[in-house]
Amino acid sequence: MFRGVNTLSLDSKGRMAIPTKYRDALTRQCEGQLVLTVDSRDRCLLLYPLPDWEEVERKLVRLPSLSRAVRRLRRLLIGHATECELDGSGRILMPPPLREFAGLDKEVVLIGQGNKFEIWAEDTWNTQRAEWLSASEGDGEDGDMPEELGSLSL
Repeated sequence: MFRGVNTLSLDSKGRMAIPTKYRDALTRQCEGQLVLTVDSRDRCLLLYPLPDWEEVERKLVRLPSLSRAVRRLRRLLIGHATECELDGSGRILMPPPLREFAGLDKEVVLIGQGNKFEIWAEDTWNTQRAEWLSASEGDGEDGDMPEELGSLSL
C-alpha cells in the first residue's frame, strides 16, 4: 500500500529516486518492474507496479472498442505506457514525452494512491491541492461525490 506525499528532484537525465520507504515493497511486489503512463484527467503521471498495471490494462482491453471514450482512454493510457525499472540506486528514468506531458522539470511530487503513485510537477500540485482544499471548504454539499463514499466516516 503506497501512501504519503514526497517532494523529490529530477536529475539532469530525467531520473527520479524512489524514496527508500517504498523500494523494498516495490522489489518484493514486482522486482522493481514498473509502468509509467499519463493520467487521462489531470496533468500528472501514474506509476504502477507491473502486476497492478497489467490488471488495469486487461480491463481496458476488454472494454467495448466501439465507444469513442474507451478508444481515447486506451490511446492515452496504453499508448503512453512505458515500462521502467528501478536501477541499482532506486531511480527510474522518465522519458521526455511523459515529462513534457506533466510539465515535470526539476521539483516533483510523488503521491501514494494505494496501488499506484501519481507524479506531479511541484507547482501544479500545489495549485491543484489549494483548489481542492478551497472547494472542500464550501457550503458542505457533497457535489460530485459518489454515493459509495456517503457511508465513509473520516
